[in-house]
Amino acid sequence: MPGAIFAEGLVKTFGDVRALDGVDLDVPEGTVLGLLGPNGAGKTTAVRVLTTLIKPDRGTAVVAGIDVLKKPNEVRRHIGLSGQFAAVDEYLTGRENLRMVGQLYQMSARDAKARAGELLERFHLTDAADRTAKTYSGGMRRRLDLAAALVVSPPVMFMDEPTTGLDPRNRQQLWEVIQELVAGGTTLLLTTQYLEEADHLAHDIAVVDHGKVIARGTSDQLKARTGGERVEVVVHERGHIALADEVLRGFGKGASKVEEHTRMVTVPVSGGAKLLAEVIRELDARGIEIDDIGLRRPTLDDVFISLTGHAAEAEAEPEAEPGDREDRQARERKETAS
Repeated sequence: MPGAIFAEGLVKTFGDVRALDGVDLDVPEGTVLGLLGPNGAGKTTAVRVLTTLIKPDRGTAVVAGIDVLKKPNEVRRHIGLSGQFAAVDEYLTGRENLRMVGQLYQMSARDAKARAGELLERFHLTDAADRTAKTYSGGMRRRLDLAAALVVSPPVMFMDEPTTGLDPRNRQQLWEVIQELVAGGTTLLLTTQYLEEADHLAHDIAVVDHGKVIARGTSDQLKARTGGERVEVVVHERGHIALADEVLRGFGKGASKVEEHTRMVTVPVSGGAKLLAEVIRELDARGIEIDDIGLRRPTLDDVFISLTGHAAEAEAEPEAEPGDREDRQARERKETAS
């Protein structure tokens, strides 16, 4: 039985660009799928298809048990959406923005007012509730946008880069909100450029590149695909980086990685602590002084580099300026709510 979010064979092209090239997704009810991929991989396009904002050229999509293509208006009544950029009305206050969204979803004026008050408190915006949104900082606008996505407590949520622009404290607060939502039964599809965010929140992760899902599994399963452990060495003198790289490659089970600015050399290995002792002895024998050395498990960043050849980046839409994207996303929020 398909999950709360289901897609099969999604294809979408924009001119010569094949943004989606046969994407399959299945997100069980009450879980979080982290949709990760490099710049231009197709993450945002997938979200826009699943939230009825654009139609795929081919494929099937079902959200909350409802066919996205056949009954888009019904789908919209069961979802919440927070896009990459804060989609709020600058000339309304924070409170008015939330009340407006509630009334677009046909809540009574009384219920919309009460819900707005709850969310303003939850996102620490009560003190600024009656100021116009154009006076808000970027982080405050982002929090207001996220609050607007939660006005109707939808059973299925889509969050596209939700913590972009938030400081670490506010990012942690949002993580707590997401965990509360999922504990209450909400299903979430999350795209993010912060790999630790996916590691922390997602039950399952799908890695997308060039419009295709190229890997799927839990964080631990994906890390296991990149090999075992890594030895990391920080050399004391920059002039010893190349020599340290040569030494580590002699112990490695794959390509080494050199970070000149931090003087760090990393290589995948097998052998655990015993091998680490051998590496230390060899570095000492070659006269290489080190500031730090350690053995660690692979990270999701290692997974990205292994699968795609480059690190994760925020997905951009180069055809539009940020202000244009914000205006479009404000229109799209109103579309999904009406």
